[in-house]
Amino acid sequence: MEWTADGAAGDWIRDRVDSPWRGTIHDIVPRGFAEYVRIFHPATRDRPVGERWPGLPYARHRREWEDFQRRDPEIDVERVSWAQTAAALGTTMHARAQWDALVAPGRLVENEDGPRDAAGWRYGTPDLGDLPADLVAVVAGHAAAHTTTPDDGYVAVWEGFGGLVGFMGPAPSRTFIQFTPTPSEEVTAHNEMLSRSVRDPYDKGFRKDTRQDGMLDRTISEGPRLRLLNRDHVLFRGGVVELARPDWFLDVPWRDREAEEHGFPATAHAPTLVWPDDHAWIISTEVDYDSTIIGGSSELVRALRADPRLEAIPIREGTALTWDADEVNR
Repeated sequence: MEWTADGAAGDWIRDRVDSPWRGTIHDIVPRGFAEYVRIFHPATRDRPVGERWPGLPYARHRREWEDFQRRDPEIDVERVSWAQTAAALGTTMHARAQWDALVAPGRLVENEDGPRDAAGWRYGTPDLGDLPADLVAVVAGHAAAHTTTPDDGYVAVWEGFGGLVGFMGPAPSRTFIQFTPTPSEEVTAHNEMLSRSVRDPYDKGFRKDTRQDGMLDRTISEGPRLRLLNRDHVLFRGGVVELARPDWFLDVPWRDREAEEHGFPATAHAPTLVWPDDHAWIISTEVDYDSTIIGGSSELVRALRADPRLEAIPIREGTALTWDADEVNR
């Protein structure tokens, strides 16, 4: 997969999306495909082993939470589908479901815990703009089987992901603090230095801007962008088959090697847009969406729906997926 400055490759998308935005899937996915399908990003849920979460709100149950933290109980964590969540919380899963309405219609409290079910599970929100790596591979595998050009196409990544591109500034865009059960003197000193650099507000106005590197090299960081959907994307030339392997993230140019150097597992953001040269389909993981939307043939949509690893529900052309689109669970 190689970077390309060929912004004209996205002209066909620009010609078929709505401009200005109208609040439907066609703000991010071109019109004109036979069918569309929504891939729901999975959520997570967790609960303490052998006991229950302390009460809410935090302010009223502060002592319970402090005792809970001192005990540091083991926590079970698992991936959960939207349908499982709806079943546990007594709501209804459907094609236009919105997470906040599905989990706790009218009951979410800002800065408090996520909703809990009768079995003690606490629910966290799905990732926005990032389909999990294993599901990227699943979707790509099906997409590769429904194009005449599986080895040739384009992959676009939103430039706004933290640390993706380099820039001129007084300090890096992110820092890594290491936590270990028995930190060494080197780790402790490193963390103290980072803590000071993050908190120090006094000399920022006097620091000179210097080159801060990103995940992508300087040529790519400073190169032309693909302007689509009111966002700028870094564009790569590559086939969808490169994303169909379970370890696809090891070979993409935007692999987060800096995080790996600090002990994090190998990872990379899901592509924002993927399409083949024959324009048989498009995969769109819009950064503000908790779902990936795919436009393509009826056969591709049928294959995605049939895969038990995916939570895929067909949606009609012109479907709105705004925050108030869930009329069922209001």
